[in-house]
Amino acid sequence: MASIQNTNSLTLEEIQDFKGKYPKQLWYLFLSEMWERFAFYGMRGMLTIFMVEQLKLNDHDANLQYGATQAFVYALAFVGGLFADKILGFRKSTFWGGILMVLGSFTLAFSPHDMFYIGISITIVGTGFFKPNISTMVGQLYKAGDPRQDAGFGLFYSGINIGALVGGALCIYVADYHGWSNPFWNNHSWNIAFSLAGIGMTLGLIIFIFTKRTLGPIGLSPLAGKFSTNKIRLYDIMVYAGSLLIIPFILLLVQKSDYTDKFMYTIGPLALVYIIYEIFRCGGLNEKKRKGGVLYTITLLPVIAAVAYCNSSSYAATGLVGVGIFIDLVAVAYILFGVFRYFSHIQQKIVVALVFIIFSIFFWAFFEQAGGSLSLFARYNLHHQVLGLNIDPNAINNSSNSLFVILFSPFVGLLWLWLNKKKFEPNTVVKFGLGFLFVSLAFYIFYYTRFFADVQGMTSLNVFTLAYLVITLGELCLSPISMSIMTKLSPQRLHGVMMGLLFLASAYGQYFAGIFGADMSVTTPGATLHDKLMAYTEGYKGLSVYALVLGVVLIVASPLIRKLMHEIH
Repeated sequence: MASIQNTNSLTLEEIQDFKGKYPKQLWYLFLSEMWERFAFYGMRGMLTIFMVEQLKLNDHDANLQYGATQAFVYALAFVGGLFADKILGFRKSTFWGGILMVLGSFTLAFSPHDMFYIGISITIVGTGFFKPNISTMVGQLYKAGDPRQDAGFGLFYSGINIGALVGGALCIYVADYHGWSNPFWNNHSWNIAFSLAGIGMTLGLIIFIFTKRTLGPIGLSPLAGKFSTNKIRLYDIMVYAGSLLIIPFILLLVQKSDYTDKFMYTIGPLALVYIIYEIFRCGGLNEKKRKGGVLYTITLLPVIAAVAYCNSSSYAATGLVGVGIFIDLVAVAYILFGVFRYFSHIQQKIVVALVFIIFSIFFWAFFEQAGGSLSLFARYNLHHQVLGLNIDPNAINNSSNSLFVILFSPFVGLLWLWLNKKKFEPNTVVKFGLGFLFVSLAFYIFYYTRFFADVQGMTSLNVFTLAYLVITLGELCLSPISMSIMTKLSPQRLHGVMMGLLFLASAYGQYFAGIFGADMSVTTPGATLHDKLMAYTEGYKGLSVYALVLGVVLIVASPLIRKLMHEIH
């Protein structure tokens, strides 16, 4: 008991003055997050397949539902982060989110067919409270500038991927397993699989509850010391009650994709208008240039509309890819011209951060085919052999990315260090561009699987797995730097806003992932597996072209964008 009291009275300085490579608190947060990722990725790997096979949705609708579900997870992570920042603190927010995630998982396990959307809605709200906060607490274990912080986040990142690896493979395996001696278990395999997600989340929550005292003041309510205990408790109860009251609203949005569309079409433009307001609020311009900047901003609207059209599926059908690339480059040049002419250095860096956020939307729209169209493609169009081993293709689809991240992230980190010593390390813009080029190559390999198919429409799991290796290399170019670059490019008072926009970008990525997957799906009654193979692979070819265009635009524009970043590399 004395030791528990001791750890509870730890000061922030004592925690940050740890000896060795990692603080002990990191291991506790690592384990909590690992089990949460087990639950999240286990659930993610089952959703689309369950909707098609058990709820009898067609591929088109299942992709849209998947996109909507994942979009709300990330959109509410923005909201959950705000409540943690302003009222609950990271600890209470994490605890409350974990409770809701456990409740949602076991609701699904109890009656997945009848309570699917209710369980999913509860889980969405819970994930929104849980997701953004543990990583924030990891950052607070270190003093500013501590060189050990990158290693700490590297260990934490591996925890995420270990959980995703095991959960992604195990849950879908159990859902498909019908070898129990007791017929009851064979008839309730989906119930057991959803229960595994709930058990994983429960373990993560228990670890967090029993180790949170070692965090000292980290994650406590920001209201502590400002208001009385009773008033703080009232604010907490209001947040908890509000999060419960929003569940029926989320249920409505998730069930009706039309409502999801309206929500996403509203929240994005509002966020964009707000960040433009913040850009001009930063000031730094004389009155003449300020007026020019306002007029320039107004002219951006038709430019952005033209770029959106040239990167849409409707335009892709015209076959004028070269013209589209030219329009993209002209638009980027015009945008950069105005930013250079009218904006101050601070404003220019915020604009660059916004550019990264917008490109992140497209990256995750491609990458998150994993839970939608690629999940169905793996289910119905892949053989079960990889490197001579008999493996469920969906186990590969759900977990190979995490395995490759664990295996290759240290080597990618060492490569950047080696190139840095040789003065050849690419800057952040080029790394983003390389990420898109790898994704382009990966989706071309997904497309190329059609040439390994048999007459039934079944193709090679080996080639499919190779594509996942390539797409993982793209993720490793982009994902590890996306959060840190937001804080480097924006003034401190906007750190929370920019991180929130990054979560919102992920939400839009998930949303568009569902739309892309739906557009390439086959809904014709009686469609054969070969028909589905040709439709999905043709869609992957289109995504490969989109990713190639975006990667080329970023790399070509990198010298100008890099100038707008000023001292930031």
